Amino acid sequence: MITEIPFLDLVTPHVELEAELVTVFRSALKTASFVGGPMVEGFESDFAKLCGTRYCVGVNSGTDALRFALMAAGVRPGESVITAPNTFIATTEAIGQAGALPEFVDIYERTCNLNSGKLRQYLEEQCDPHPITRRPVSRRTGRLVTAVVPVHLYGQTADMDPILKLARTYKLIVVEDACQAHGAEYFSRKEQVWKKAGSMGKAAAFSFYPGKNLGACGEAGAVTTNDESVAKKLRQLRDHGQVEKYYHEIEGYNGRLDAIQAGILSLKLRHLSDWNRLRRVIAGTYGELLTGIDGLILPFEPSWARANCHLYVIRVRDRQEFRNWLAAVNIGTGIHYPVPLHLQNAYSTLGYRKGDFPVAERVATEIVSLPMFPQLHRTKQNYIAKRVWEYFRASESRLSSEEARIESTA
Repeated sequence: MITEIPFLDLVTPHVELEAELVTVFRSALKTASFVGGPMVEGFESDFAKLCGTRYCVGVNSGTDALRFALMAAGVRPGESVITAPNTFIATTEAIGQAGALPEFVDIYERTCNLNSGKLRQYLEEQCDPHPITRRPVSRRTGRLVTAVVPVHLYGQTADMDPILKLARTYKLIVVEDACQAHGAEYFSRKEQVWKKAGSMGKAAAFSFYPGKNLGACGEAGAVTTNDESVAKKLRQLRDHGQVEKYYHEIEGYNGRLDAIQAGILSLKLRHLSDWNRLRRVIAGTYGELLTGIDGLILPFEPSWARANCHLYVIRVRDRQEFRNWLAAVNIGTGIHYPVPLHLQNAYSTLGYRKGDFPVAERVATEIVSLPMFPQLHRTKQNYIAKRVWEYFRASESRLSSEEARIESTA
């Protein structure tokens, strides 16, 4: 009998890998290599190979990964960086902490990723060319727009070809927010080749927060790049600006990746491909079980994307009622994310208003994340689907009763 289905199960995989994980800790104890060293370098090399990039620089969190990536790629204080409003606040925190200002464009409704048509419209209609560099200057802020951060939301890549084309035209730096996209792929119609998330921009940021597809046992992150100068700057930024011990080229940060976390990530990296495959199977099963429900919108995967299925996000009209229904039968759910960033109190000074990004705002009121993790068995998915169908049948029945009541009193 099924008693409870959590939204995310972080216990089972760690119990399964416990013996191997303990060896990582023992190795660190025996060598006293706790910061930097062979385990960090080994993970960086392996993760760069996974992403199809020349370099990977490990750091202490996904937020620092994006912040350092922006700074190393050339974003300077006083500039503006474009991104989507429906992402975790770490995306815009990193922009702000790099000294820049976030500006937003709306999303595609079906994929929930940055809308390249809206990006083009913003650059053409809301910016003027700088008199010397011809780079775009935002009319709303008067700032030079120098970069765009496409977010590969829920583990599905943004449509990168048109974004990269616009970036070339307007001389924008592209930094991918790949924090949810470990191992996800994108088919470039321009180059006729599949590319890994993290390999397409000037740099890309990854988070290894425990709940990610590749998660540490604590905080960790990394930046991937094909640019040697960017990699060099990243290594300085994470380590107090040092080029060698006690010789500081710039003022940097304490953003290094712990060796134990790197060792854990190296161990888990061997399983990532299989875990992602299982997630895709689970997503496909959800699609089979839930197709045909009136009022339920399922995730959409374009032909040019191979998502890692970090989250399985559906849309329903009465979200809280739906979540309460599932909670009553012990099924966990999540919301990613309930309030778009342009409407958050933290960004009230930016001057955005409700209605500025209608697609992101509408989607934010309807999204619900169903349980998704590699160990989610088919029997539990059947149970989830059964309860979802029951909810919509009950909703239809309540709606019919209400319509009949209104007709009888008319």
